[in-house]
Amino acid sequence: MTFPTERMKGVRASSARSTGPMLALLLLGQFMAILDVNIVNVALPTLRADLHASGASLQLVVAGYIIAYAALLITGARLGDLLGHRRVFLGGLAVFTIASLACGLAPTTGFLIVVRFLQGIGAALMTPQVMSMIQRGFQGPARARALSMYAMVIAGGVVVGQVLGGLLVSADLFGSGWRLVFLVNVPIGAVLFAAGPRLLPKADEDRRGGLDPVGLAVLTPALVLLVVPLILGHELGWPAWGWAALAASAVLFVVFALVERRFAARGGRPLISGRVLRAPGVVVCAFTLLFGPGSWGSFLFTTTLHLQGDLKMTPLRSGLAFVPCVLAFAVVSLYWQRMPVGWHRRVVPIGFTIAAFGYLWVGPLASGGAAYLALTAVIGFGLGVMPIVMTIALADVPPEDAADASGLLLTVMQAGQVLGVATIGTLFLVGYEDSGSTRHAEYATGWSLAALAAVAAFGALLMNLRRKAPAPDGEAERRPVAVEV
Repeated sequence: MTFPTERMKGVRASSARSTGPMLALLLLGQFMAILDVNIVNVALPTLRADLHASGASLQLVVAGYIIAYAALLITGARLGDLLGHRRVFLGGLAVFTIASLACGLAPTTGFLIVVRFLQGIGAALMTPQVMSMIQRGFQGPARARALSMYAMVIAGGVVVGQVLGGLLVSADLFGSGWRLVFLVNVPIGAVLFAAGPRLLPKADEDRRGGLDPVGLAVLTPALVLLVVPLILGHELGWPAWGWAALAASAVLFVVFALVERRFAARGGRPLISGRVLRAPGVVVCAFTLLFGPGSWGSFLFTTTLHLQGDLKMTPLRSGLAFVPCVLAFAVVSLYWQRMPVGWHRRVVPIGFTIAAFGYLWVGPLASGGAAYLALTAVIGFGLGVMPIVMTIALADVPPEDAADASGLLLTVMQAGQVLGVATIGTLFLVGYEDSGSTRHAEYATGWSLAALAAVAAFGALLMNLRRKAPAPDGEAERRPVAVEV
């Protein structure tokens, strides 16, 4: 005789077996897209020597990908709703893989910047479908676990890119040098593309909504006009066109808000939905995710230049120098759910405060050694709370709004990294040019990073002060789950 509880366990085990390969494929695609945000960092000094790139060009190689990724994420989510999530995922994967091949074969810095932008477009088409298929394909505790793994991949993929980038550049297979950090995506992308039609669910029948071309046409140039002057301004002597571009960007962001409001009033589905913004905690979590990842991306960018600058590390050693940071980050990201449920929200401001304190020592400990490695671990440990923010923000979003909510939060995270690289990256390069020492540049950089982390901690405190929302994760696992037998 089979008791009901045993039957339910059997159903859950069978469901896990059937959805496990699908989740692995989706998360690997997401991991590749996030990996390429920062995997290029370790290769920058080698790339600079090979292509004779300027400091501003290096920033554009990093930021060009993130600009396209951030600007098109929500549109990618809409296309998934309209055309089917599997179809758009595979289309984005194809664009991403082909663009990765072009990046690996780039003959000039200008060409590399252009194809990095195309690579970002592919990632923006592919990654929103991951959240949508997780939300629709998993229920109850399985959904909570999948969301946690998804958030960990998003946050952890960035720092793993540092280590993997160092390994790939140092491997220098067939004299490929920095090119291997892009070419590694090609075989992985091909395997995922071949397996996708068998493992991913078929197109949804309940397609809805529509695109917001006017909103996209306003948002994209607003981001570009904001970031490009911040990156190129110092190198070009802050020309008048740069200040005009910044002013135009501010105007376009205001126009974007007006366009979105008018589009929604007419019954359209704007890029940034009011219903998503009204979901519990989304706005406060978005504020936190603007500044926390902003400090993270710029820390990885500037630290890599310092490790291969004054500390004269090889790409392999500089990549391995991030291992303590990776491990500390992973400990928090993987095991935070084992803490008492009441602590899930409380540890977020604590984590960002720890990171802020660690950033203050970036300059004083910039001479390297064991203390510097321990410092990166402290920073990684503090920033390991970022997946908690993502999970809290997404757990109470209805499945039908999953694509828009994840697109919004990922857009905010990527925009934060773009602004971090553009501003703090420029501050670091200015300090280096003025003093001729990356160690000297680390002092002002550390204080600036600490300020960003402190603002993120403040946002996390606001997240805790608002009324208690329904259980984000751990409590969900304690609730009865309806299982269809």
